Amino acid sequence: MKILIIEDDEKVGSFLSRGLKAEGYLTLLLQDGLHALEMVRQFEPDVIVLDRMLPQLDGLTLCQQIRSQNIPARILILSALSEVDERVRGLRAGADDYLGKPFHFEELLARIEALAKRDISSQHQRQLQVADLVLDLDSMQVQRAGKTLPLTAKELGILELLMSNSGKVYSRERILTNVWGLNEDPLTNIVDVYVARLRKKIDDPHPVKLLHTRRGLGYCLQPE
Repeated sequence: MKILIIEDDEKVGSFLSRGLKAEGYLTLLLQDGLHALEMVRQFEPDVIVLDRMLPQLDGLTLCQQIRSQNIPARILILSALSEVDERVRGLRAGADDYLGKPFHFEELLARIEALAKRDISSQHQRQLQVADLVLDLDSMQVQRAGKTLPLTAKELGILELLMSNSGKVYSRERILTNVWGLNEDPLTNIVDVYVARLRKKIDDPHPVKLLHTRRGLGYCLQPE
């Protein structure tokens, strides 16, 4: 599988290129977005790892350009701008996934593997689904049992994180970092407050509960 890395930080780019090559991927590294569209056509990557903040041409604009050309590569945006509003912007620009910096290389690999398994013909659906709960990643609208649920941006951020990793337990600290960013006070109970609101909206009216608390560990989303 071919992976195009577009990352202006020399250390990060070199680390990604060496790490992915060690995993058996064919990689190409670019450090700006100005001529990236031409290289995308020439290299024909399966996955593009795209930095959000690029010189000369930013990652969101480049992502939109790639999508406008109907290039079938899957796009994973990397960004220090990890707040939910920024992730929503990235997904709406056409990215298939969005990973905040700093990140663990193992998680990046897992996300690339998931993108590689995704059938290209199904990319246009761009939906996450767990049981009868559906999150449309283009419109960021949520439905359960066919009924649209009004969620705030932070509730959407928590839901997207848990639905993307159904069955995986996320600690309060990891949810806080992914949805609110790195600067939020880790002692705050804001995660518990928002999870309680989210549970009320997606679970209370339904006999099958999806959002679960794992005592001493955190939260996960799966049918039980």
